[in-house]
Amino acid sequence: MSGDFPREFQSSSSLVAKYVTLGAWHKVKDITTATTGFTLARACLPAIQLTNQRCGIYAGDWDCYKDFSEVFEAIIQDYHGVSADTRHTSDLNVTKIKGNVNSDVPVISTSIQVGRNIDGFGLSPGISQEQRLEVEDLVKTSLAQLPGDLAGSYFSLGREVMEDKVRKQLAGDGLFFESCSPSQEAAGMGRDWPEGRGVFCNQEKTFVVWLNQEDHMKVISMERSNDVKKAFSRLVRGVKALAFYVKEESGREFSVSDKHGYITPCPTRLGTGMRASVLLDLPGFTRDQQGAPYYLQNIAGRMGLAVQPRTARGQPYSFTGQYWLE
Repeated sequence: MSGDFPREFQSSSSLVAKYVTLGAWHKVKDITTATTGFTLARACLPAIQLTNQRCGIYAGDWDCYKDFSEVFEAIIQDYHGVSADTRHTSDLNVTKIKGNVNSDVPVISTSIQVGRNIDGFGLSPGISQEQRLEVEDLVKTSLAQLPGDLAGSYFSLGREVMEDKVRKQLAGDGLFFESCSPSQEAAGMGRDWPEGRGVFCNQEKTFVVWLNQEDHMKVISMERSNDVKKAFSRLVRGVKALAFYVKEESGREFSVSDKHGYITPCPTRLGTGMRASVLLDLPGFTRDQQGAPYYLQNIAGRMGLAVQPRTARGQPYSFTGQYWLE
């Protein structure tokens, strides 16, 4: 049972606080999902426990989107600005990209990533340790078959002790991930850390896969230039190859909904599950360190983009004049 209706949502302005009403709660509070035994109460823990949640809910498995559909559908429609009958169509056709970033734009690097989860397993907030290890074994075997420039090495965070020099090298290259954010931790993604997690990267460190962080796979393609099309092309090749080898090995496919697209734990990332960003060098903005991020946010916000100062290790901001635009 989910128990009593929460006395308070710490994130009082979250979408959970808006749509998890007493009536909606009582309709489904006794339901536990078939795949992971998830409840609505577990799904809402980030909004119940934390104060800074915009959305505040995570799915423990695909069943959550169906069993608690009244809540999830309302949140999806509000966040994404879609109607109840909207259907998502993912399109990864590289030939449809006609342009690229202009050569005079001071782009240092480009990164495009997608989240993919494998059908039949729990999502990261609800997956069991046994299933997480099964996902790692399956994906590891699939990664080992990647051809050509996608081929590389897998580094386990849990089963074997990662050499310190390897860890430092991956961290220095920006390819290593540490535990979870507070909201992910509240959702249950940090259980059994770091068992079943790992990092794969190709020889050129331009194609990276994170295993069992937020998604079963976070697939990342990077280019140390402004060539967005090249980064996207590599990403598409990699995702298609992984889908093929995962199915060859297990008969399973990526979790995808006819209505919402690719299934992810957080409803804000449904659809393509994609995020694209470029690192810009804008040294002139450091003249006003406090105001720089806000100036950029205002400009980018008009275009539906987000700006974030590049983070330095162990520091909230580096103010080097370099900013992520996504």
